[in-house]
Amino acid sequence: MKALVLTDTKVLTYKDAPDALAGEGEVLVRIAHSGICGSDMHAFLGHDARRPTPLILGHEASGTIEGGPRDGERVTINPQVSCGTCRDCTSGRTNICATRQIISIPPREGAFAELVAIPETHVVEVPEGVSLRAAALTEPLACGWHGVRLGLTALPEARGDIRALVLGGGAIGVGAALALRAQGVTQIEVVEPNPIRAERLTAHPEFSTTGEATTPGSYELVIDAVGYAATRAAASTAARQGGFIVHIGLGEDTGGLDIRRMTLQEIGFTGTYAYTFQDFKDTAQAIFEGQFGALDWVEVRALADGQSAFDDIRNGRVAAPKIILEP
Repeated sequence: MKALVLTDTKVLTYKDAPDALAGEGEVLVRIAHSGICGSDMHAFLGHDARRPTPLILGHEASGTIEGGPRDGERVTINPQVSCGTCRDCTSGRTNICATRQIISIPPREGAFAELVAIPETHVVEVPEGVSLRAAALTEPLACGWHGVRLGLTALPEARGDIRALVLGGGAIGVGAALALRAQGVTQIEVVEPNPIRAERLTAHPEFSTTGEATTPGSYELVIDAVGYAATRAAASTAARQGGFIVHIGLGEDTGGLDIRRMTLQEIGFTGTYAYTFQDFKDTAQAIFEGQFGALDWVEVRALADGQSAFDDIRNGRVAAPKIILEP
């Protein structure tokens, strides 16, 4: 099969690779669409020790099952392979299973390829009439859905009274904003300082887009979809007393939070990792029902052009929140 392989820091090579093989309890999926995630970019830049070279990256994918009793079934892939039996899994928190695996982290190769193997339990069937391109967005949208769900659960206000701020206009931030809308929040601002990306986002009436948060101390819910010290500082300033900060982004490890203000103003905070399997299923269903809108804010490129796609993202030359690669 052809695959886009991370062969060195900042080097992706489109080349022949051994065909993916389905093990016991797994299905083989022929990939139709695979999105570029921020974690793929971290690996590309050499910032993720979990992803050593050479490695096939990519975990936001959809395609068609090839072979077996489900041959030809259109699916979206939940790339997190949890054990299903530990305390966290049995309580529904599959995303924090201590032995979870994920495609694109060894020993599992990723979905920037023509084929990928995944446990049969970790695919969700895509109905006819729903594009596989939209279905490939289930994974990144589920991250926002999960964070929004946790944040709203922590707040006493009626959802129509919540003013929400999302820091970051990439796929996770946009997904969080759309999840807020789908889950009943109507007052939503997205902060995106990149003028190219911000201009693209102004076409979407589901939320307003600004270059920076303009009203300190006035947001019940703040979602940091970037995760840098500067955005954590902005979140600490933006949240109102008794508000709540949801931290999704993984930009850098430390700094930014105003712990004194958060303590004196009783501002809650949670880090969120990915999504539970139920969040993934709920997100897929929301896509199938059109709750996220047209999902027309992606840019599509050929898998063979993956190197240039990563270079353009790294250098801020991409207006779209998400690039999807197609084998």
